[in-house]
Amino acid sequence: MNFNSHTDAVVRAAVELVNAFTEGERRGRPYTPPGPDELAEAARAILSLSGGVPLSRPELDELAAVARDLRAVFAAVAAGDVDAAAGRVNALLDATQARPRLERHDGEPWHVHFHGSGRGVADMWGAPCATGLAVVIGSELQDRLGVCTAPHCDRVYVDTSRNGTRRFCSTACQNRVKAAAFRARAQTP
Repeated sequence: MNFNSHTDAVVRAAVELVNAFTEGERRGRPYTPPGPDELAEAARAILSLSGGVPLSRPELDELAAVARDLRAVFAAVAAGDVDAAAGRVNALLDATQARPRLERHDGEPWHVHFHGSGRGVADMWGAPCATGLAVVIGSELQDRLGVCTAPHCDRVYVDTSRNGTRRFCSTACQNRVKAAAFRARAQTP
């Protein structure tokens, strides 16, 4: 499922920010975000920042706060509470002062970008991530946002498959669940 290239990119960035910056469980194990240096490296990769762009500890803390807000959106959708998800997205749009702007770059045609207030990297990325989620939630495709249903995993995902039946954040979690079900069936007399 493709929304459009920019929306796909910012929703994917939202997923990656949530999964890198928020505590919880991942693939059957507790997950704690890495230290500042590793987290800064992950943020640079997720946000496609050049290697020379330094991210300060306060900027990483702001990105972590945005990631927690984004996680709440995924959790609300997964719980079937689209109204709560929409309210959280609207709060993020207000906080980041997201505003549309037509842009053309990299040989692409004109398309809409949503920039934040420019007060920092968290607003510069929080605004487009919130806008991408707003586009998804505002369409009939909000059920494409999810939280992994594997035991001991709470990583988020966006389902881009044709049939929209994804339930796991990764094939590793899907395989864990299938293997556990197989073992349970094998033990049944």
